[in-house]
Amino acid sequence: MATELNRFSKTLTQEVTNPAAQAMLYGIGLKEEDFVKPQIGIASTGYEGNPCNMHLNGLSVYVKQGVTANDMVGLIFNTIGVSDGMTNGNDGMRYSLPSRDIIADSIETVVAAQWYDGVIAVVGCDKNMPGAIMAMARLDRPAIMVYGGTIRSGHYKGQKLDIVSAFEALGKKFANNISDEDYKGVIQNSIPGQGACGGMYTANTMASSIEAMGLSLPFSSSYPATHEGKQEECKKIGAAMKKLLELNITPKDIITKKSLENALTVVMALGGSTNAALHYLAIARAAGIPLTLDDIQAISDRTPFIADLKPSGKYFMEDILEIGGVPAVTKYLYSVGLIHGDCITVTGKTVAENLAEAPDLNFETQKMVFPIETPIKKTGHIQVLYGNLAPQGAVAKITGKEGLTFDGEAKVCEHESEIIDMLAKGEIKAGHVVVIRNAGPKGGPGMSEMLKPTSAVMGAGLGDKIALITDGRFSGGTHGFVVGHITPEAFDGGPIALVKDGDRISIDANTRVLTLHISDEEMAARKAAWVQPAPRFTKGMLGRYIRTVKSASEGCVTDEA
Repeated sequence: MATELNRFSKTLTQEVTNPAAQAMLYGIGLKEEDFVKPQIGIASTGYEGNPCNMHLNGLSVYVKQGVTANDMVGLIFNTIGVSDGMTNGNDGMRYSLPSRDIIADSIETVVAAQWYDGVIAVVGCDKNMPGAIMAMARLDRPAIMVYGGTIRSGHYKGQKLDIVSAFEALGKKFANNISDEDYKGVIQNSIPGQGACGGMYTANTMASSIEAMGLSLPFSSSYPATHEGKQEECKKIGAAMKKLLELNITPKDIITKKSLENALTVVMALGGSTNAALHYLAIARAAGIPLTLDDIQAISDRTPFIADLKPSGKYFMEDILEIGGVPAVTKYLYSVGLIHGDCITVTGKTVAENLAEAPDLNFETQKMVFPIETPIKKTGHIQVLYGNLAPQGAVAKITGKEGLTFDGEAKVCEHESEIIDMLAKGEIKAGHVVVIRNAGPKGGPGMSEMLKPTSAVMGAGLGDKIALITDGRFSGGTHGFVVGHITPEAFDGGPIALVKDGDRISIDANTRVLTLHISDEEMAARKAAWVQPAPRFTKGMLGRYIRTVKSASEGCVTDEA
């Protein structure tokens, strides 16, 4: 058995002698009998500075216990994390999306260099999950993702709160709709402890959909960080990993076109983050599977939006567990023909076999998830737009609650901070299409999220009165009439670079067209006068990112020539 399981590790087999490696393994405490056991890398994105990640090193210890109990060697190592919540609205956000690729690179580096037989990633915040999955696809050796879990909701004066509540309170402050006491009360009580942001934001979107794709155990995305089920899940991972090794199941067996469709179907049904489009394009590229924005649109076209979850809805991720968790939702989607049941998963079973054990949704006793006959929206909320403002595509989040069309006058911002100043001065008016440009992967750099501006707009009472478009991206916590990921970005001379204050812009989610209403001749004249700005960084990580990153429509990957 040991020889069969030890498919990758050259330092642990008795067939290859490396006295230095053997000496070092003795030095870390291994015994002679350990040298024939599979060696499993346990990658933790744990660090103390972020509620999403503060508990992950502790969960990794439980994972190691489970690995050891199943006669394998578990070795914990760490990689980085960046708090999206803390960096939103400031220049630290430039590092958020690039951190995804650093996480992928670092997990790949350690696991490949150390010849680990398998990898278990213990992850929390938004970029942790796609980064870990990208590394797993590159390595293609047995792998499982463990989600650190969602945060519990905060409470203040009888109201349930989360991270978006804090940003929306800022908008209320600008509009003089909240007292100083209540503003402080919301800020102090929005985040009660460990776990990822509590709505169907990017972390919970990716966790739910990765579970549906088959790379984490059932219920991994449903257990809150502080739920006893989370520790039990961690302890079960060792047995699951041993089974993967025995069955020789690797990530490229699990990540297929069908399983990607399953993941994106769950994103659409739950009303998940637009960031999922960006991340699944990158995951697919890492796995060598063709996936385009048009493929994502096709999934959106056939998948109804059925979950009343924040940010546009009422409920939190913690509430999903009460109705059967993500497995119950996925089982329902499977029952109506929207999920492929024949995809293999990390349990060693197919999706259909896993779902046979899942609870059923009860549409009589819960009003959180609706039947497809009476959805919130008949098709998915993520819409891919084209047009003369986005020749290579853009991604909109249209739940239907904002309406399906918007036509207004452009108000141009060269940086997201400008909209905050304009809101504070009352310069953003009903009917404006706010354009935030030079926020793309190269121009930002790092393709910043726009949670602070959009939340402030909501708090100011303008959420249904203005639209916002950008070559940056949006937080999973964003709602309102918003269009992001506009490509080509402004830095590359895309049409968004040519918009002027007062231009008429229309957004049509029915026809999926984003239009700048100027003549072709005027567009050409503006393009001829345009000069590419100097890159904001030429050295360091951000300088390298500008030179290597692909466009948003290509997943912003950095490992392709």
